[in-house]
Amino acid sequence: MGTVKAEKKQRGGRLFQKGQSGNPAGKPRGAKNKATIAAETLLDGEAQALTRKAIELALGGDSMALRLCLERIIPPRKDRPVILKTIPPVKTGSDATKFMARVLESVSNGELTPSEGEAIGQVLGLFCKSLETRDFEERLQRLEGMLRDDPGAAATEG
Repeated sequence: MGTVKAEKKQRGGRLFQKGQSGNPAGKPRGAKNKATIAAETLLDGEAQALTRKAIELALGGDSMALRLCLERIIPPRKDRPVILKTIPPVKTGSDATKFMARVLESVSNGELTPSEGEAIGQVLGLFCKSLETRDFEERLQRLEGMLRDDPGAAATEG
C-alpha cells in the first residue's frame, strides 16, 4: 500500500502515466453499447417504414412528428454569421479597445446576444495575441540586429 502512494507521489500526484490508459485491455474506441446494438438489431430494415409513418403523422397534424421531420430536413443552426453594421478596423491594441466597445454596445442594444459578443471577444483576443507575437518578433529582430552591428550597444541601451 505504501509503495503505490510513493509511486504516485513520484509521478506528480497522478495515479497513471500521462498519455497511458489506466485500463489498456478495456473497451476499444468506437465499440457500441449493448443497448445500442439491441436497438439497431430491432430496427434493422424498418427505417423506411418508420420514416414513412413519421411523415404520415406529421402530415396528419402530430406536432412532435412534424418537429422531428422538420429538424431532419432543416437542422437547427448551431452558429450563424455575426454582422456588425460598423466595424472599426483593428490593427493596434487601442483599435481592439474601440472594437470591443462597439461589441459591448451591440450586446446592450440587442443587436448581438451575450454569447455572440463573448465569441467575438474570444476571436479578438486571439487576434490581439497574434499582434503581440508579431510585435515581439519585430522587437527581438531589431535588438538582434543592434547586437550584430554594435555588440556594446545592447549594454548601454537598457
